[in-house]
Amino acid sequence: MSDVTVTNVPEKKRWEAHVDGELAGFAEYQRTDELVVFTHTEVDGAYEGQGVGGALARHALDEVRAEGTHKVLPICRFIKAWIDRHPDYASLQYGARSQVTD
Repeated sequence: MSDVTVTNVPEKKRWEAHVDGELAGFAEYQRTDELVVFTHTEVDGAYEGQGVGGALARHALDEVRAEGTHKVLPICRFIKAWIDRHPDYASLQYGARSQVTD
């Protein structure tokens, strides 16, 4: 499979994944003053099992982390499960406990 290109498309309120110029999947979100709420992720059947969903999740969460202004609320089961499998992203979740100790 070719590389997955992921871009944020704010006017559609979603990150989109493209493979060879074709839309392969998307992760929809709603944005509030404090949160990015992931509501739904979908990968076209032709691209399932090829890392498109993972690329979407990683890119979107990396972008939220880089902004540094929002927490994530993963209502979408896929994004929630992806975060659970990648604990280095757990601190992005709304309500996550800080790792800072005295």
